[in-house]
Amino acid sequence: MENENRAKITAGLASRLIVGGIFIYAGYLKAVSPAEEFAYAIEGYKIVPARLALWTALTLPWLEIYLGLMLAAGLFTRFCAACIGALLLGFEILLAQAWLRGLPVVSCGCFGANGSNSLGGEFALNIALLIFAALAFRFAAGYSLDSAVDRHD
Repeated sequence: MENENRAKITAGLASRLIVGGIFIYAGYLKAVSPAEEFAYAIEGYKIVPARLALWTALTLPWLEIYLGLMLAAGLFTRFCAACIGALLLGFEILLAQAWLRGLPVVSCGCFGANGSNSLGGEFALNIALLIFAALAFRFAAGYSLDSAVDRHD
């Protein structure tokens, strides 16, 4: 029983670090690049006007960085894992609609304007990240700031 609990805690920790690290990295790449590059990638999905695409390009990278940092640290872990899961579902919908509509999306914008996989590759990566986010949500208790705070109450 103890080995099973240790495995769950380890899975939660590894999942938090993987998803949090990827979100920090992806957000950083977009935050240090000109917002117009990411806005152009967003416009390629043909669902929002240019002004909203620029606003999204200015705010989304920082949201990704903050959520990634808090998830990796284990601060508000379940909330951050749920928010990241919701973002990933939204990204999946964007990718799927672009693929189904046959839009010529050259760069998905996921890791900045310069680095991109195919839409199918990004879709598969997001599915894997969703699984890790679910594990982080489910087994969030171990080795986190949340658990350290709970112990001192």
